[in-house]
Formats: sequence, C-alpha cells, structure tokens
Amino acid sequence: VQLQASGGGLVQPGGSLRLSCTASGGSVNWWNIGWFRQAPGKEREGVLCLNSAGSTSYADSAKGRFTISRDIAKNTVYLQMHSLKPEDTAVYYCNALNDGTLYWGQGTLVTVSS
Repeated sequence: VQLQASGGGLVQPGGSLRLSCTASGGSVNWWNIGWFRQAPGKEREGVLCLNSAGSTSYADSAKGRFTISRDIAKNTVYLQMHSLKPEDTAVYYCNALNDGTLYWGQGTLVTVSS
C-alpha cells in the first residue's frame, strides 16, 4: 500500500485548498482514511477521518471549514479546506488503516499567509 499526498501550497487567509491522497495497492473504499497535520514545533494532530462505512470524524479545528470525500474511481481521498487561517499552516499527511496495519503517505505543505 502506498499513499501519495498532494495539493499543498501557499494560500492567503480566508482562501481554500484541496488536498489529494491517492492510493495504490488497494482500494480506498475499504479503508479508514485519515488526514493529520503537523505544524512547526508541534505534535502531529488528527484533522479528519473517513471510515469505510462513510462516517466522518472531525477535529474541532476542522468543523465547519474542512470536508473529506472519497473518489473510488480515482482511488483518491480529498481534504477540502475553506476559510483557511494562518494557524492551519502545517505539513498535512494522509494515512490508511487496512487489516490492522497503518500506512502513511508523505506530507504536503500548506502555508497560509498573506
């Protein structure tokens, strides 16, 4: 299983960005997929999780601003972020839980700054 995260970049406060997590070696349809982030000098924290049943869990920081979705045909999970704030600046990672094994993708950097 390999995960490829992409879509990070520089965005102004209040802007939007969509991150992608494309998987190989299995189907995202059957996995629990999570998005995490790690800001400079801070521990990695969970942002959103989408389980195989389609239920979503949100961190308080993500509620009302971020959504997660899954495109089975593209084997990709998206993190759509709106109303971005400077404190959202971090390296964002996706992971997948499959048969008790947790897989991580490489991170993609999101910088929110004017």
